[in-house]
Amino acid sequence: MTTTTFAAFAQRADYSLLESLQADPQATADGHDHRPRQVFSGHYVPVTPTPLPAPELVAHSSTLFEELGLSEALVHDEQFLRLFSGDISVASESMRPYGWATGYALSIYGSEYIQQCPFGTGNGYGDGRAMSVFEGVFNGNRWEMQLKGGGPTPYCRGADGRAVLRSSVREFLAQEFMQALGVPTSRSLTLVVSRSETVRRPWYAPNSKSFDPDVLVDNPAAITTRVAPSFLRVGQLELFARRVRRQAHPEALNELRLIVQHLIARNYRPEIDAALPFSDQVVELAGLFRGRLTSLVANWIRVGYCQGNFNSDNCAAAGYTLDYGPFGFCELFDPRFQPWTGGGEHFSFFNQPAAAEANFTMFWSALRPLLADNPEALAKIDEIREGFAEAMQQELEAMWARKLGLIAYDADLVNELLELLVRSRADYTMVFRRLSAIAADLAAAIPEQLAVLKESFYQPSSEELDGQWTQWLGRWRDSTTANGDPRATSAAMQRVNPAITWREWLIAPAYEQAAHGDTSRIQELQAVFRHPYEAPSAELAATYDRLKPREFFNAGGVSHYSCSS
Repeated sequence: MTTTTFAAFAQRADYSLLESLQADPQATADGHDHRPRQVFSGHYVPVTPTPLPAPELVAHSSTLFEELGLSEALVHDEQFLRLFSGDISVASESMRPYGWATGYALSIYGSEYIQQCPFGTGNGYGDGRAMSVFEGVFNGNRWEMQLKGGGPTPYCRGADGRAVLRSSVREFLAQEFMQALGVPTSRSLTLVVSRSETVRRPWYAPNSKSFDPDVLVDNPAAITTRVAPSFLRVGQLELFARRVRRQAHPEALNELRLIVQHLIARNYRPEIDAALPFSDQVVELAGLFRGRLTSLVANWIRVGYCQGNFNSDNCAAAGYTLDYGPFGFCELFDPRFQPWTGGGEHFSFFNQPAAAEANFTMFWSALRPLLADNPEALAKIDEIREGFAEAMQQELEAMWARKLGLIAYDADLVNELLELLVRSRADYTMVFRRLSAIAADLAAAIPEQLAVLKESFYQPSSEELDGQWTQWLGRWRDSTTANGDPRATSAAMQRVNPAITWREWLIAPAYEQAAHGDTSRIQELQAVFRHPYEAPSAELAATYDRLKPREFFNAGGVSHYSCSS
């Protein structure tokens, strides 16, 4: 059934998190809890969002509306717009009159950090400007809806709890683009901007080449509503496990058990039999999460995505992409690509498998206290942990084989190609898409095929490089010939190698124009990103299927950016 009214939407409410987990016992009953403070126990803090004044809808996802069974008419419903611009006073009797924010821990490559917590204890780190406001069942699936930029929570580290339009546009577009790419991800529902509230953030001056932001800029405040089956993070489980190890309070082990039970129920129940002993369910959970995480990271590399800051608190425990802040997509191929100025090489493009393994280690470590009295289960979960690197390598090898149309992974062929891409300064998306096209015509001369590939190079090729490419193309053609029908091989490659990608220099004009009320570029990007594997028309290709212009290399806010959002 299609949900056409706000009253019908409200009837979809079903708050499994609030009903099965425990609130902070020191929280207020009405959710007016906006000042930074330590939270010592409980899984969530009830908190009301801060409404945006004079809100205007910038965009919504027709794709997600259709998937949820929501009528497009809801976009124009006053109560619907008010809820997703932070005014929860519209909540009906079937809804909760407050939202909720959660705490979590932070680990970077397996090292525990607490200094980011304003209290230096780790009890103040969590959802600083994100709060969920609705959980419900739509077309048989459970979804949680969370405002990004909905105002301060107790976890807000001295900031205003707002998000700027720039980062909100990026997150809104990126989530739906990743969905269209077939990469597991949180989703975008609506994007709302205030025409009367601005917030000041450090950013880059026009034509800046600075590495760090060099000016303060007033930005329109905005809220993007992101949607996911849940927003449970590895860092959340880690927080409760830390409290168990520290014996922080008598309920610590029970709180850890409850949140793991909730994670299984919310995100893994179809795969984990509820009749199994709990220890067996925990072991199953570890294996399933390993599979999802390794697959996710292989998909990231397949499409050129770099998370930028893949800490344990940015790692969804359900195994999908979460928290689009310092992310970017690789254009000029560089294994060390890292768009975020604060990220460092350890979170760069090709280091994401190592970051994933570190996050899985924290996940595994958080589960172990629940199995302390079961040596057999501990041995099984330890074996799953020890097998992570091999599982990750298998996913990567399968991914590279699919990108190149190979029946089986060929390490020499892949590694030689990656070296050629670096030396040729190739565009990652364009070169694989052109390989996908030339795979259909093995009768073509290799020099002709190389000429097609050179369209994706950022610099002229040398005679030496041409010779190496010619040898590589010959070996690759021999390998793909074994597949049989070259047209089928080409079609399969085009299903995994997108025709277009996210190019920051094309996104920036969209949020810049939206700040002045022109959302046409956002709508155009939505349309283009909806079908990323389909070859764009010649008109669209002239804009979206081309090399990055020289002036955008080393451009602050485009080639690199801070997380000022």
